[in-house]
Amino acid sequence: MEKTITNTKKANRFMEGFRFLLFGLEVFGVIGFELLWGFVVEPFLYNRGVNDFNTWQMIVHWVVTCAVWGLGAYAVVKECREKTGFDLIDNLKKKQLFDKENRIKAWQWALIVTGCVLCLVSTWIDWNGSKVIAEFHSRGALLFVFQYIYYLFEVMLVLLIIIFGQTAFEKWFNNNRIPFGGILVALTWGLGHWLSKGSLGAGLYTAVGGFVFGSAYLLTNRNIKLSYILLCIMFIL
Repeated sequence: MEKTITNTKKANRFMEGFRFLLFGLEVFGVIGFELLWGFVVEPFLYNRGVNDFNTWQMIVHWVVTCAVWGLGAYAVVKECREKTGFDLIDNLKKKQLFDKENRIKAWQWALIVTGCVLCLVSTWIDWNGSKVIAEFHSRGALLFVFQYIYYLFEVMLVLLIIIFGQTAFEKWFNNNRIPFGGILVALTWGLGHWLSKGSLGAGLYTAVGGFVFGSAYLLTNRNIKLSYILLCIMFIL
């Protein structure tokens, strides 16, 4: 009888974890909309590739992408709440940016700062200087604004993959010290960049970044607001 109860609990835990994994993959599917929109639909509409879009075509690309990403993210979060009771929106409303009940220790802050510095240095080397300044000069003020709004939405989706992936693997392995969410981002978001950029190097670079982002989520004690800000700093800047 005891063995049956134990097996039932394991099966239930596996299914719960699998459900969260599916939520993470759904978010990845939402990100994938841009591939369909930017590499199939828009080239057909404009008779030119995404790299040859004019200013307004590029703005339309980002606006439509962000709109779909936002609606898609909300749909997945709502589905998660209805099926599991895991309410991210309620969590955001209740939790403070710096949670006094679950304070981040000095060693955690040290690792967080180290991760941010490494990401910023890596970006500086990759861009031969400031990414922000370089994109401002290459895009111009108008495109720059829309592109960085686009980045904010992208970070939101990456964070959702981390949250769902982390929750899934913790339910399976009962281990909350390994950045499973970052591993899922590395496998999905990294693959997406490999396909969209046509470069394995870009995919691997993004995969490593995803792992670091997942680690940041754990180091903040799963503080969603603070994690989002840190991911923005590490990815956007």
